[in-house]
Amino acid sequence: MRPLALASLIGLASCASAASAPRTDPPALRVAGGDIEVAIADGHLDLSRAQLMAWISGSAGAVTAYFGRFPVPHYRILIEPVAGRSGVLSGTTWADGGAHTRMMVGEHATTEDLARDWVMTHEMVHTSFPDQPRSHSWIEEGIATYVEPLARSWVGRYPAGKVWIDLVNGLPNGLPRDGDRGLDHTHTWGRTYWGGALFCLVADLEIRDRSHGRFGLVDALRGILAAGGNDQVDWPIERAFREGDKATGVPVLQELYGSMKDAPVAPDLDALWRSVGVAVTRGALELDEQAPRAASRRAISARAPAPVAP
Repeated sequence: MRPLALASLIGLASCASAASAPRTDPPALRVAGGDIEVAIADGHLDLSRAQLMAWISGSAGAVTAYFGRFPVPHYRILIEPVAGRSGVLSGTTWADGGAHTRMMVGEHATTEDLARDWVMTHEMVHTSFPDQPRSHSWIEEGIATYVEPLARSWVGRYPAGKVWIDLVNGLPNGLPRDGDRGLDHTHTWGRTYWGGALFCLVADLEIRDRSHGRFGLVDALRGILAAGGNDQVDWPIERAFREGDKATGVPVLQELYGSMKDAPVAPDLDALWRSVGVAVTRGALELDEQAPRAASRRAISARAPAPVAP
């Protein structure tokens, strides 16, 4: 989750200060493309540092699989124990002062909680796109919402079928409601997270249609990153989309943004699911492999090859 107000940033500063000497060990974790420094604030955790590091490493592996490398060369994580609680409670990521995330973890969190967690991966994905103002929070949260389960499924940490069930259940939250003024001007929870994810899915399918299956959203996002567009730069959203479209050879991101930024565009989700051959009946996934876009759905689910080094 990205901070949406200055108060959140002040809160992190005071919290980090209160944990005056967070526990940290020498060089934490090396990943493809960078390193991750991990500090644990004062307080009790039932989990060991080794168990926490395995969780972080698994999340970083999923993000690296999707983007071809970790998005930033140096990333800091502060784990804050929360007394009397269990589970992974929340995460917040900042770009200022270098990419860094605060994770709130209940003192009684278990390895099962870590295995189920999606928040760490979601926060790491935030480092992959140029830092945006509040009017464009929907693209930052939308990418994280869309990419996180796919990335985890690519490395065997989430069932591939569950990704599609989650999309079927979640994307209606992203449709415009009465009074909606487009993605840039409607800052509700549904439009920010699921409206952004809807943009991503529609873009993914359209890129695959127009490139005749050669490229998908993953290639656009990797192209933005390859051009230097991680969260350590303040690019206008238009520049980021131009770089993404350059990577795929089709202007889908720019065109889709032009249509959805100022207007309440509502894609026909029933028709979309029929086109990719997805149905959910009483919680069970049903796939139609003869559907017109079934190959695109399979390609979205399949792990993309690592990019070739220049």
